[in-house]
Amino acid sequence: SVQGARSRATSANDGNFRLEGLPPGTWKVRCRAQGYESVTLSGIRVAGGRATRLDCALQPAFALQAPETDQVLPKPRSYKVKAAYLEMPLRVGGPIPFPGETAPPPFNTEAYDAIDENPFKSALENPLSTFSIDVDTASYANMRRFIEQEHRLPPIDAVRIEELINYFTYSYPDPEGKDPFSITTEVSVAPWNRKHRLVHIGLQGRRVDTAELPPNNLVFLLDVSGSMNSPAKLPLLKSAFRLLVENLREQDRVAIVVYAGAAGLVLPPTPGSDKDKILCALESLRAGGSTAGGAGIRLAYETARRNFDPQANNRVILATDGDFNIGASSDAEMIRLIERERESGVFLSVLGFGTGNYKDSKMEKLADHGNGSAAYIDSILEAKKVLVSEMGGTLLTIAKDVKIQVEFNPARVKGYRLIGYENRRLRDQDFNDDTKDAGELGAGHSVTVLYEIVPAGSDERLAGIDELKYQESRLSRVGRSSNELLTVKLRYKAPDSDTSQLVSRPLEDERIPLARASEDFRFAAAVAEFGMLLRDSELKADASYESVLESARAALASDDGGYRSEFLELAEQARLLDQRG
Repeated sequence: SVQGARSRATSANDGNFRLEGLPPGTWKVRCRAQGYESVTLSGIRVAGGRATRLDCALQPAFALQAPETDQVLPKPRSYKVKAAYLEMPLRVGGPIPFPGETAPPPFNTEAYDAIDENPFKSALENPLSTFSIDVDTASYANMRRFIEQEHRLPPIDAVRIEELINYFTYSYPDPEGKDPFSITTEVSVAPWNRKHRLVHIGLQGRRVDTAELPPNNLVFLLDVSGSMNSPAKLPLLKSAFRLLVENLREQDRVAIVVYAGAAGLVLPPTPGSDKDKILCALESLRAGGSTAGGAGIRLAYETARRNFDPQANNRVILATDGDFNIGASSDAEMIRLIERERESGVFLSVLGFGTGNYKDSKMEKLADHGNGSAAYIDSILEAKKVLVSEMGGTLLTIAKDVKIQVEFNPARVKGYRLIGYENRRLRDQDFNDDTKDAGELGAGHSVTVLYEIVPAGSDERLAGIDELKYQESRLSRVGRSSNELLTVKLRYKAPDSDTSQLVSRPLEDERIPLARASEDFRFAAAVAEFGMLLRDSELKADASYESVLESARAALASDDGGYRSEFLELAEQARLLDQRG
């Protein structure tokens, strides 16, 4: 990429690429590739009518190991980048090879499930909205990878707005009663449609100090198949788990199961105090072979069950690019296996790595049905966030099968839509059915939910079915006389219980101007607006990157870790990359 100009290109597999249409002048050129250290070259002079040749070498960010020995190899040969800049009209059609050179198309089998955006519903005809909570954050880190490393917007179906919103921490109060979470509600104006209102619902799980966590009985299930043989996969995986191992305690136990052409136990259950032994087992791993994912999961669960501790957090942590292709390879078969295993009390967390064959759709399903969460690791900093800073929430479940049901008051609400959570929707009758699985809440985790509201009395027409001929819906006396906009109901189970408990909280119809709304409200709204732009949502109304940047910039006070500031940079980059007008 050329700094200060809209000139970008992606190289062919041999490193060649070509940029055209760059005006004469002196430029800075930045070369980046996932898994390699980026390089910025200054003083690159481009003259009118002449081509400028540039060679750049990128060094791997991680050392790779020899395939059959414990010897650490020298860093591989540098990644050669050759480019030509020429002043002429920019052609359309992607990277242009040099004469006599062929640029093969990049190999990419990444998979994402289609997302059908939640529409507006009539509060009179459909007063209930029911769904499972979601604490996954994989979509945000994966979106960041597309924008920062691949210099393009992510595929529409890779953007799950609820995961973008829930990537951030919010200043919700800690719970004070017997329930393991607090509930915060707020309502103000929707920034992208000033005729609509926005409802903000926040849950904050009880925080648990790392020293007070129960013992961990962990099984690392690590993909060491041939597809993991790149710097951003197995080497990054090792570095990520090294951070987790360094924070283990004497009472913790770790086993390591790997799978490639076959599954095997690399490390039997080992005390967390024996860090050298655990790290040595990690460092001995190398990639090669096919992907026996089903056999690996079976062996990991078997290992966890054999060492099950009813007083401990019993969990399998799967780390992979998601490329299961031997054994229990179908999604349905894998899900049934995991659903059977979760009944034993062993939960599953999933960490995704790498690009090119990342199976986002499969990773999310495995975590959802394994009573765990899914994250995507695109850097060592993200590994630190997931496995160190948020370790309590990643490893310790404080409430399971958490469901939310919101009842809207048609006297105050004409229509509503749930922003995100499309793949977490439940039938209304599932809310009271304790046999229906739902999401888990980890220690210290927060969950944020946004509803866009069309106020009662609005002349806006909602898309939907025709009016009924033989019956009519009427408002109740309570609804007409109440100042309540809605009622939030939650059901959850203790981690060791099969019976749910009910929590209920009404929200008054307050009219708070957007400028007086909380910083958490305004920042979450900015992230939701950003997600709608990335998805090119039909419901984005007047959403704009300028609005996103303005709202987020004014809500940066609570920015532990600098994640909100990073969001501003991502939004600015996306604005420059978005050519949809």
